[in-house]
Amino acid sequence: MFFKKIKNEENYIEFKNIINDIRFNEKVREMNNYMQHSATSCYSHCLHVAYYTYLMCKKLNLDYVSAARAAMLHDFFLYDWHEPRHIKSLKELHAFSHPKIALKNALQFFDLNAMEQDIIVKHMWPLTIKLPKYKETYIVTLADKYCATVEFFKYLTARYRLRMIYRYAYIFLTIILVRF
Repeated sequence: MFFKKIKNEENYIEFKNIINDIRFNEKVREMNNYMQHSATSCYSHCLHVAYYTYLMCKKLNLDYVSAARAAMLHDFFLYDWHEPRHIKSLKELHAFSHPKIALKNALQFFDLNAMEQDIIVKHMWPLTIKLPKYKETYIVTLADKYCATVEFFKYLTARYRLRMIYRYAYIFLTIILVRF
């Protein structure tokens, strides 16, 4: 879990209070049913991105409240993007289409200000082509890429360790069988 080394408990409590209405929303909790990067759910991914966004924006004296709230909703698309689907154009690829879907879903359940909307719809910049309007959007974009990279490498490390465990178990069993 990303939050093992929380240095400032007050920050974490403030962060949770900022996103409480979002994280306890039933539809948002459904993000736990969909995998985002490797073995990380969309919900966990968004929570990680939101927390790092909150910390960076607070440190830089930016609007950390709007940024954290939008980061928590940036992947609120509610479908398994790993499943193959019929795509008619490049615009329908998940990387290009999910920000608009996430914004549409978020607007159904939450009142979002202009910054929050910009963050959600442009968090995949530069793929979104249109430049973000706010510094906070760039922060979410960076936090998203950072968290995705960490999640991917944690998954690879876990798979490698599991493979090593199987290899050692195989060697151990072979040694035992050879002795008997």
